[in-house]
Amino acid sequence: MNFFEKETKTALQAKEDAQWIAFAPFVFQTSKVLRDTGILAIVQEGRSEGYALEEVVEKSKLPLYGVRVLLEGGLGIGLLLLKDGKFTISKTGFFVLNDNLTKANMDFSHDVCYKGLFDLDKSIETGKPEGLKVFGSWKTIYEALSKLPEPVQKSWFGFDHYYSDDAFPAVLPLVFKDKPKRLLDIGGNTGKFAIQCVQFDTDVHVTIMDLPGQLEMAKANIEKLGLSERISFHETNALDETKKFPKGYDAIWMSQFLDCFSDSEIISILKRSDEAIDSNGRVYILEPFWDRQRFRASAFSLQMTSIYFTAMANGNSQMYYSETFLKLIEKAGLKVEEETNQVGVCHTLVKCAKK
Repeated sequence: MNFFEKETKTALQAKEDAQWIAFAPFVFQTSKVLRDTGILAIVQEGRSEGYALEEVVEKSKLPLYGVRVLLEGGLGIGLLLLKDGKFTISKTGFFVLNDNLTKANMDFSHDVCYKGLFDLDKSIETGKPEGLKVFGSWKTIYEALSKLPEPVQKSWFGFDHYYSDDAFPAVLPLVFKDKPKRLLDIGGNTGKFAIQCVQFDTDVHVTIMDLPGQLEMAKANIEKLGLSERISFHETNALDETKKFPKGYDAIWMSQFLDCFSDSEIISILKRSDEAIDSNGRVYILEPFWDRQRFRASAFSLQMTSIYFTAMANGNSQMYYSETFLKLIEKAGLKVEEETNQVGVCHTLVKCAKK
C-alpha cells in the first residue's frame, strides 16, 4: 500500500511535526528513561486514578527534580496525561511499556544504532558503515556479531528474530509443499529456521551456510537439541564472488538475508543460488518490503531500518521497495513463480524458479 502519494497534513500539523524531528533525540531518550527507570510502570499501576508527582517520587526512589522533568517531558511526548494533579498513562505510553515490537525497536535503536547514527552523513558520502567504528574496526556488522558486547548483541538478535520468528510457522507449509529433501539455508544465523525445518519435516536435511562466527552459534544451539545428524554446515562469505555455492539442492532459503547487501551483491548471490539448485529446485526469499505493508507505521519502521544498514551494517543495503528488488531477481536470471504477502509481522515470501 502506498501511504506516500499526497500531502495529508495542514501547515500547522506539518510545523508541529517538524519540531518533533528537531527534538527527536530528546523524545527518544526521555521515553526510554521513563521506561527503564520504572516510572511508566509506576504510573500505569495508578490506573485511571493516577499518581501525583510526590507519589511517583516515593515509589521510584528517584530525586524529585529528575522525576518531575521526565514526567513533564512525557506529557509533551504523549506518553502521559495530567488531570487534577494526577499523572496517568496514555495509549502511546502503554505501548512503549508493554508492546514487544516497540521494545525490540527501541532496544535496537538505543544499543545498536544510536551513537553510530551521528556519522550517517559520512556513510552517505562513502557507502561504508562509518558508525560501526563505535564498536570496532570491522568492515560490516555481520563480521562483528559474535564479538559485539552482550547488550548490543542481545538487542541485535532480539530485533532480527522478532521480525523473522513470527513468519517461520507461516512459511514452512509453503516451503515444504514441494517436499524438498535437501535445503540450503543461506545466512542461517543462529539456526532457528533450520531447526524448525527438520522438526517440521522428518525427511529433510538442511545445510546452514554462513560466516564462521554465526556457524559457531548455530552449531551450539543444534547440538543442544540433538539435531546434528540432520543439519550440516558450510562456512563461506557470500560476498566473495569467487566462492561457488554447494550444489545439489532442491530448495534454497534466505530469510531477511538479501536486504543485507547492495543491488550488485544481491544479483551475484542469486546467480550462484541459481547454479546451486537442481533443475526443478526453487529459491525461497523472505523479505519485508516497505511498500507491501498494511500499516503506515510498519512501512515507516522498515524505511528507518534502511538507515541502520547505511550507517551501521554495511553502508550499501536497505529494506527494499518491492519493484526494485524484483528487478534484481530478473537480472540474476531467475523467474518469480509466486508471491505471498502479509506473512508474519511484515514479510513477503517470493518463490523463484530457473528461467
